[in-house]
Amino acid sequence: MSRVKNLINDVASARSNYLLQLETITDQQAQWKPDPESWNMVDITEHLFWAEQGGIWGMWRTLHAIREGKMECNYDSSHKDMPIEKIIELTWQPKERVPAVAAPRMGGTIFFWRESLKSLQNILEAFGNDIKDDELRILAHPHPISGAMDFHQRLEFLRFHIDRHRDQVLGLVAEMK
Repeated sequence: MSRVKNLINDVASARSNYLLQLETITDQQAQWKPDPESWNMVDITEHLFWAEQGGIWGMWRTLHAIREGKMECNYDSSHKDMPIEKIIELTWQPKERVPAVAAPRMGGTIFFWRESLKSLQNILEAFGNDIKDDELRILAHPHPISGAMDFHQRLEFLRFHIDRHRDQVLGLVAEMK
């Protein structure tokens, strides 16, 4: 199996695990916050949608700009060959501020955002069919917090990010009991 396919499958697994946590959650439960400063499950899921949609869009746009010679093909960064967990450890604060483009802003039902997040897997798989294994170590568009990452790291980030927020959902479920 190709490296691209493995990375896409890792994201699919993280997405499935996240969505599984929401399967039995009512909309009322999904709207619950332990305090006014916290995000609820709707906020978290909406955030995941915007962050991933923007990430995929940025990767695809960058990949084609490089292929068309409109952007430089570069392999070097301060994070070269690092796993995403190490990059996050080096660049994130304990409670990071979300970039505006990925902030929850519309609200609504958990049912809408759950299906919206689920729909991104098809788009991600289409991107995975476009990018080649030998392009994974080319620098993609920079992450708004972590900076320079290659396509491999950006795909790892999608998995990491979903898992991180799954843990937040599990915490909210535990607090509701």
